[in-house]
Amino acid sequence: MLVPRPHGVNEAAGARTISAVVAIDRYLAHLELERRVSPHTLDAYALDLGKLAAFAAGIEMAVERLERAHLERFVRGLMAEGRSPRSVGRLVASVRGFYRFMSAGAAENPAVDLQAPRAWKALPKFLTVDEVDALVAGPDLSTPRGLRDRALLELLYATGLRVSELLALTPAHLDLEGGVLTTLGKGRKERMVPFGDEAADRIRRYLAEGRTALLGRRTSPRLFVNARGGSLSRMGFWKILKAYGLQAGIGRAISPHVLRHSFATHLLERGADLRAIQMMLGHADLSTTQIYTHVLDERLRSVYERFHPRP
Repeated sequence: MLVPRPHGVNEAAGARTISAVVAIDRYLAHLELERRVSPHTLDAYALDLGKLAAFAAGIEMAVERLERAHLERFVRGLMAEGRSPRSVGRLVASVRGFYRFMSAGAAENPAVDLQAPRAWKALPKFLTVDEVDALVAGPDLSTPRGLRDRALLELLYATGLRVSELLALTPAHLDLEGGVLTTLGKGRKERMVPFGDEAADRIRRYLAEGRTALLGRRTSPRLFVNARGGSLSRMGFWKILKAYGLQAGIGRAISPHVLRHSFATHLLERGADLRAIQMMLGHADLSTTQIYTHVLDERLRSVYERFHPRP
């Protein structure tokens, strides 16, 4: 994987950039061949370190000669561009790993304690129950696609699955009589998630009428297939969801994760146990699930200020 040379640099800076590209490519090769990181992670490292190479070229220094002050200036510049602390934090982690690799056996590492900005905890975005009802009512049930889309939306809201988990399902993963499915989550950890009668009924009809029509004479191991009988992609589902969100009059961005957040928030509002929600969502740590309690805190405060005679 090659890091592209930035445009608009002079000849001397260009030579230093080429040197930076060589150094970064060595590190990426190490990650790919020895650390065996995923292609997605490798792309993220290449993008992050490409920004570092561009910064080094801009101040006409070799990337391996940058000092701590330069790296802090680099991080401040990223923040000044309006990037989120989470995005800059990921980039700082890439830079630390790069210099750790570069300085192996050497005395100095300019990034050894380089600090990322503290990320704020954004409250998860979720839909109201009425908005969910309008969303799932959108598909045209007289068509195979509509039957598929209704089953997709019902099952996602009923289970809170990650979109990758949802699209990886096969018919064998679902026990429609028992109202439970089995999925592989992060770290390939298997978990069982219950779902209700409405989702089960929609899936039964999709399997009987919609899926067979979409497949035609083709076969697929996946539960949800596209119009050509192939596996439905993440981008394909995102487009489907966006279209139904507009149709339902939901005036803000909607994604599969918004339905996952809605699932957890609505369960918690109705008194579900936080640890049970953790298990259904597949969170390794309860602290990850606890962000939904902040949603309730915000709503309680809003209700208080709206209705209490002396707010």
